[in-house]
Formats: sequence, structure tokens, C-alpha cells
Amino acid sequence: MRSSIATPFLALAIVASASAQPAERPKAEAMVREGIAFLKANGREAFIAEVQKASGRFHVKPGSTLYLFVYDPKGTTLAFGMNPAAAGTNRWDLRDPDGKYIVREIIHAGQKKGGGWIEYKWPNPTTGKVEEKTSFCMAEGDIIMGCGIYK
Repeated sequence: MRSSIATPFLALAIVASASAQPAERPKAEAMVREGIAFLKANGREAFIAEVQKASGRFHVKPGSTLYLFVYDPKGTTLAFGMNPAAAGTNRWDLRDPDGKYIVREIIHAGQKKGGGWIEYKWPNPTTGKVEEKTSFCMAEGDIIMGCGIYK
């Protein structure tokens, strides 16, 4: 009897967890589109500075996991809203724990007309653990940016 009572609650928890992730997707896509608008309005240098700045609108905030990451077409990090120290490093060959080439996929998806989504594993700034992540990526000129959510 106990298992029959717990089953609906377990099913509800699984559904709630699965439905939370899709609700966050529009926020990630909106941040990328906001980044592109900021880039167009303010120029490359101001955009990169805004992503790198701890108080910037595209930098990760306490209690949030949203931030922009920005690359050039060859995989060099131009700005990284979770870890500004990554700027200037080439991450073309960066792989997730499953061997997926993350930056290559970011660039490929971002260069598609209208952008695109990718999936990989990455450290969550809130939990500190490597988790499944899906990111929306889009290019503007020679800048490819993305923002992701954790599943």
C-alpha cells in the first residue's frame, strides 16, 4: 500500500523536473538575442566588456545559472560570463566528460541561420557539479555567443 501512495508523488516529481527545463529555454534564447542587440548597438569592445564584468548584464548572477559565453569562429574565447579568466584561451578542442567537442558544436550551431541548440555536460555554477546542459547559440558577424540551461 505504501508504494502505491508514493508512486503518484514520484511520477509528479519526475514530470515537474522534466517540465522545469523547457520553461527556462526561452530565457536562455532571450539572453542571446539581448546580447546580439547589445553588440549591434554598442560595438564589440563594449559587448565583450559587459560579458566579462562581474556586474554586467550577461555575467552569471548569484542564484542564477544564466550567462553568455562568446567565441570567435576558430574557438578562441572572447568573453565568458561564468569565468572571465577563460578569455583569450582557444577551446576548439574542449570536450565534455563524454568526449563531445563543445566549442565546435557551439560554433556550428551558432552559425546556422537563426541559431541552434546543442547539448553537453558542463559545471553548474550553482551546484558546482557537472550536469547536463542545453545551450542556444547564435552568431553575429564573427562573434558566436550562447547561453544555456541545466537539465
